[in-house]
Amino acid sequence: MTEGAPGYEWWQWGIVYEVYPRSFMDSNGDGVGDLPGITKKLDYLQWLGVNAIWISPIYPSPMADFGYDVSDYTSIHPLFGTMGDLDRLVAEAHRRGMRVVLDYVPNHTSDRHPWFEESCSSRENAKRDWYIWRFPRPGGAPPNNWLSHFGGSAWEWDERTGQYYYHAFLKEQPDLNWRNPRVQAAMMDVLRFWLERGVDGFRVDVIWELVKDHRFRDNPTNPGYEAGRTRPYLQLLPMNSTDQPEVHEIVRAMRGVLDEYGERVLIGELYLPIDRVVKYYGEKGPECHLPYNFLLITLPWEARRIAAAIGKYEGALPEGGWPNWVMGNHDRPRIATRAGPRQAGVAAMLLLTLRGTPTVYYGDEMGMEDVPMPPEMAQDPVEKTIGPGFGRDPARTPMQWDGGPNAGFTTGKPWLPLSRDYARVNVAAQSEDPRSLLNLYRRLIALRQSEPALMVGSYTALPAEGDVIAYLREHEGRRFLVVLNLGPEAAMLNTAENGRVAVCTDVAREGEAVAGEVALRGNEGMVVRLE
Repeated sequence: MTEGAPGYEWWQWGIVYEVYPRSFMDSNGDGVGDLPGITKKLDYLQWLGVNAIWISPIYPSPMADFGYDVSDYTSIHPLFGTMGDLDRLVAEAHRRGMRVVLDYVPNHTSDRHPWFEESCSSRENAKRDWYIWRFPRPGGAPPNNWLSHFGGSAWEWDERTGQYYYHAFLKEQPDLNWRNPRVQAAMMDVLRFWLERGVDGFRVDVIWELVKDHRFRDNPTNPGYEAGRTRPYLQLLPMNSTDQPEVHEIVRAMRGVLDEYGERVLIGELYLPIDRVVKYYGEKGPECHLPYNFLLITLPWEARRIAAAIGKYEGALPEGGWPNWVMGNHDRPRIATRAGPRQAGVAAMLLLTLRGTPTVYYGDEMGMEDVPMPPEMAQDPVEKTIGPGFGRDPARTPMQWDGGPNAGFTTGKPWLPLSRDYARVNVAAQSEDPRSLLNLYRRLIALRQSEPALMVGSYTALPAEGDVIAYLREHEGRRFLVVLNLGPEAAMLNTAENGRVAVCTDVAREGEAVAGEVALRGNEGMVVRLE
């Protein structure tokens, strides 16, 4: 494993790999991935060259939202294993020089969490104010017009106590009241519990939603909403239900807890405009080390728009703010589906050569695509509450390890169906093929992790037109030119530079000399080591 870049933290020079545990590797044949399965595949992740694994929730949960409805923050769901299994995973990862980052879900609990069971037992219960309860408006209507991400009103009527409670997601996921100091103290103790067990940090779920408007004012309508094309949640602008100024004080407190434990990382999930994302680095004190930047997930795969967004993001970063890039995750369609399989290599090169920490979503390294989900096989509550086409199951299907039964994921029945292409698109087959996408990822990662210019160097955009994006990375005299063709037609970039191709989406071109111009085929990208 790489030693990193002197003077920089591991979360700056390293590469994060997201594991969706249900779908990564099943060790016991029940069709669902688990912690021993992840441990079994650490050698693969080390071979690939990643430095940290982020694991989606593994806590006890009724699984209304597949673990994002937590019923116990300080234990492990038996489906995934035991606390001992987690301890072994952390120890084995550390032995290989890899870090382990857990998902932290502070916005809401399960409705079966003991805190909520107490809270809804009566209006006088000591934990009543641990959640957000409101009286109805005259006539019995919900307290305001706030909507759930998963469809319908975000308010659920509780007949027993005669009030509504707020849930930004499913009704089984009541929101915690982060204005309550006792909630804050309890949830900070959750962080300490896992830090004491040796985890290396947290990815914080929906961090921008933790605090709501104290006056509970209605949200304004969204003039750009297109019914039927986007989620119903977007018909309102969530100005009063999300991203309130007070949330930053809470994030600073979380960062303070992590800083007590040395070299740890706090990553924030933030689906916000870039000018608001960067505020989560902290204006009045340190907040997130990495406020997640989702530009490469949310933008159309168009060179000019992406190039402009990269420049805007670089320009918006505060002094000392370290950039980061995400190409895929468990909530969005896979990059090979969004951009097309022929662009998957170009996407990999973009992700792994931009300035900042990259996050790779499991399976993207070999071009896994979204798997069409028959209605009778759909598991995601979003698909069931909003309607067909909105579910996240297609991007969460089992990892394709080999061409054998169930792609080597399980000896049982997989919890979601496999892609029909798994006999060809799998780790075993691609690891043996030097032209494969998997080996392109491996070459890119190896180059990046051996060259400080690509790990931590400066970024300079170069003039380019049409489907081409080009930029320089430089550190202490070492320079690399990155040229990417996001279109299907051949393209040319004129440059005064000379060098040699270090990595190309076509492995046969590696080692070619470059003098004055770069000729790209369609759907091709290259990294040139400059002289």
